[in-house]
Amino acid sequence: MNTMRSGLQVGLKTTWALGKIIFPITLLVTMLQFTPILPWLVEMVAPLMHIFGLRGEAAVPVVLGNALNLYAGIAGIISLELTVKEVFIIAVMISFAHNLFIETAVALKVGVKLWLVIVVRLGLAALAGILINLLWTGGSEIAQYGMTPQAQVVPEGFWQIFLLGAEKATYGVLQLALIVIPLMLFVQFIKDRNYLARFSTSISPFTKLIGVKPNASMTLVAGLLIGLAYGAGVMIQAVQEDGVSKRDITLAFIFLMACHAVIEDTLLFLPLGIPIWPLLIIRLVTAITLTVTVSMLWKRPTTKEDTVFD
Repeated sequence: MNTMRSGLQVGLKTTWALGKIIFPITLLVTMLQFTPILPWLVEMVAPLMHIFGLRGEAAVPVVLGNALNLYAGIAGIISLELTVKEVFIIAVMISFAHNLFIETAVALKVGVKLWLVIVVRLGLAALAGILINLLWTGGSEIAQYGMTPQAQVVPEGFWQIFLLGAEKATYGVLQLALIVIPLMLFVQFIKDRNYLARFSTSISPFTKLIGVKPNASMTLVAGLLIGLAYGAGVMIQAVQEDGVSKRDITLAFIFLMACHAVIEDTLLFLPLGIPIWPLLIIRLVTAITLTVTVSMLWKRPTTKEDTVFD
């Protein structure tokens, strides 16, 4: 009973904390879709697309994916006739950098620096697009999509747009609660029965490889399976209760910025007619390489004051 009460309290507290981030940002970004701002962003980014071997109109799914989420990016992809190579490049780029407003806010919530989030996510997206364009000579055939875009009623007037944004924001918070509260109950259950210590020990070779202490293992697993936004509940609790250091939570977040929600994110691209195994491997190898490199350069602090997360 104590386990359920504690887990429920943490779950509700976390849902409230994250909901205050997700609701207003979702409302604002949804409303911006129906203003001249989004077309202006697309027009501004379009000339840069040639650097990645993409035509100008490919800026539509890139901007949508960056500003909103992978679903919006995919909707942008299937509205265009693109080659397999172009779709693959866009898929990799928005896999590294998507839902930036909400996931950046979550990163700031757990104490990760804003400049680090921007440099890592946008930097990886840009670098991946350039390298794939230079190194892959195939994929010139037109991509065959296994899905069609769903028809949507375009809202008219401020209040219809506002209500649509509020509806999406409310749904986002409810979806968050349905994931975070059971997750917090599960985390509390395994902590109270000392399963967490055993679990941390079992994956310690991997955490050691990337230079992170075992007490950050739940953060890594949550992010890998359910993503940054929904996994943030575990991250916040880990920082507050498990003594995860500033260095370890930053390294864990660097890893997850490159590779999170690997099952869902990867399968979303399956109907687009692109090879998804290379997509998964690119994200995983990049995450490990980047995190190990930063870990080697960032020596572990020796004083207690430096290891406690502010």
